Amino acid sequence: MRFTISRDQLLAPLQLVSGAVEKRQTLPVLSNVLMVVDDSKLSLTATDLEVELKAQVELEGEFEPGEITVPARKLLDIVRSLGDGENVKVEQSETRLKLITPSSRFSLSTMSANEFPNLDETASLASLELTQEILKTLIEKTQFAMAQQDVRYYLNGMLFEFDNDRLTTVATDGHRLALSRAKVSIDTEDKISAIIPRKGVTELARLLEHSEEKITLNLGSNHIKVIGEDYSFTSKLVDGRFPEYDKVLPRNGDKIVIADRELFKESLSRASILCNEKFRGVRFMLSNEQVRLHANNPEQEEAEVEFGVEYQGTDLEIGFNVSYMIDVMNTIKTPQVKLTFIDANSSTLIEEVDGGESLYVVMPMRL
Repeated sequence: MRFTISRDQLLAPLQLVSGAVEKRQTLPVLSNVLMVVDDSKLSLTATDLEVELKAQVELEGEFEPGEITVPARKLLDIVRSLGDGENVKVEQSETRLKLITPSSRFSLSTMSANEFPNLDETASLASLELTQEILKTLIEKTQFAMAQQDVRYYLNGMLFEFDNDRLTTVATDGHRLALSRAKVSIDTEDKISAIIPRKGVTELARLLEHSEEKITLNLGSNHIKVIGEDYSFTSKLVDGRFPEYDKVLPRNGDKIVIADRELFKESLSRASILCNEKFRGVRFMLSNEQVRLHANNPEQEEAEVEFGVEYQGTDLEIGFNVSYMIDVMNTIKTPQVKLTFIDANSSTLIEEVDGGESLYVVMPMRL
């Protein structure tokens, strides 16, 4: 294998795939990146056996085809250290990969490409074409509610549901739930759902841009694959049953509050300064045209913050984890938010005032 490439051309795809490299791996080859030169293209692939990222770049000038794996982090650090626009000559020499620039020479250890694993992919059950913007927005509006290392492993990820020309993403950690929908064109008649693991969701969000560029999404029985112009992303699916989220959406709430989102967020942040750091509880006292937030902690310190809202109805006192509420306010982008309450023991529904395609549910906590 031999080719010449500019530092900038090599750095972009290398950074793109490096997210799949696991720092602590069971197989030594998983800390490597697979480099393949063929048909005037260099392709780079990294995997941790759960997520696989592949990027490619066009080669200019002469090249010799070949394939090899090299330590991903070391290669990335070397390429980062080079000067902007500097050309790198890359050539394979027996068990070493050499990188040569006008001012530097590096020799990296290698492992055979035959040892590099492939993610097994099954036949596609559903396929659709959509913009990066749509998929990135769906993920951004829901990913904060994913569980982290929950024993209910199916919560450590995000539900993708394909149904009736609509793609829905849902995430929950058992205390809150985030849901977002978008209209898309799907070539399937049946409702299909899949749980993408947390790392897959995080890497996919990192890959995507707020762009109208088209991508293809393929869903199989054990994997999801997203194909862009110069990269592909593959992730195994979580083998589990996601909770029936429709059943936890609050119904028949009669206490409707319209609040300025930025004011609400600032008030929550202010009250949170003196809340219990472990439980993060804040008392929410609702009365005509006003909300009063109250927080205290084991040191007997207290905070009380008042702000005006649109509300005419009976008084209500309810407790929340303030961090969960702030997460929702950070995710919603409209100037105003709508909160629907039932009573002090029921979950609260939060949405955009104009009835957008996203819904948020936060469970109350006893204070």
